[in-house]
Amino acid sequence: MSKRKASKHKIDRRLGENIWGRPKSSVNRRAYGPGQHGQRRKSKVSDYGLQLRAKQKLKGYYGDVTEKQFKRTYQEASSMKGDTSQNLIGLLEQRLDMVCYRAKFAPTIFAARQIVSHGHILVNGVRCNIASRRVRPGDVVSLGTKAKEMALIIEAQGLAEREIPDYVAPDGNDKITYVRVPTLDEVPYPVKMEPNLVVEFYSR
Repeated sequence: MSKRKASKHKIDRRLGENIWGRPKSSVNRRAYGPGQHGQRRKSKVSDYGLQLRAKQKLKGYYGDVTEKQFKRTYQEASSMKGDTSQNLIGLLEQRLDMVCYRAKFAPTIFAARQIVSHGHILVNGVRCNIASRRVRPGDVVSLGTKAKEMALIIEAQGLAEREIPDYVAPDGNDKITYVRVPTLDEVPYPVKMEPNLVVEFYSR
C-alpha cells in the first residue's frame, strides 16, 4: 500500500489547485503554497517544470501513489496499442481504490484505499485488499457486510459534490458493475489534467 507522507491539503496548496474538488480544501481560502515562502512571486516555469507539475498533479489525484508504481503504470501504457496518454488514464481508472472512489464508497481516494486494504471490498464476490488491483470491464465490486454500516461510507454516498460516472453502473448503494475503461474526456476531474505532458516527461 502507498503511504501518504503529507497532508492531502498540502498537496493541493503545493500545486495551487483543488485537485479533488473538495469544499474543505485550504486552496479555497489560501491559493498559494505552504510554508514561509509560499507567497513569494512565482518565476516563469520551464517546459520541464510544466511536465513535472502535470505528473505530480496526476499522481497526487490518484492517491499520491509512489513514483515507482506510477512509472510502471506509464511503461505499461506506452507498451499498449493506441494513444499513450489515453492508455495511462484508462489504467489509473481501473485501480480498485479509484473504482471504489468513483462508486462513492468513500469520501476521498485515501479513504477508498483504506477500506480496500482493510478488507471491506469484494470483487466478483471475493474479498480483495490490494488497492492497485486492476478492475476489468464486467467485474462487480461490492461492499462487505460490515462496510455497509460504516459512517464513513454512508457519508460518502450522500455527498452532493460528486456524481457516479457513466462507466460505473450502480446496483443499489452497495454494488457496482465496471462497465468499460473510460477515455480522458469521460473522467470527471475537478481540474484540468494533462496526461500528454506526463508522457513527454517520461519520454525525455
